[in-house]
Amino acid sequence: MAENFQAVEVRVRGRVQGVSYRVWTRDQAERLGLTGWVRNDDDGSVVVMIAGPGTALSTMIDRCWHGPPGASVSAVETRLAAIEEKPTAFRITR
Repeated sequence: MAENFQAVEVRVRGRVQGVSYRVWTRDQAERLGLTGWVRNDDDGSVVVMIAGPGTALSTMIDRCWHGPPGASVSAVETRLAAIEEKPTAFRITR
């Protein structure tokens, strides 16, 4: 599993704040065995850093397009993330 470990940063745009997107993201990530964090950004987007096996990451990125009821996602942008240490849990930061 360690050789398959990856980390990505995902920016989700649309109506994603005020609809429990962060809580939904944490729940989805935990179900998939992913670690990292999620936060609201000042520009109205939600930023997610997720780490774990590549197949679980792909699944999570696909799920980001849907979000919780009430969300309306217009874009999901991803980029590889460089992290020094594997996160041990998934948390909501702000």
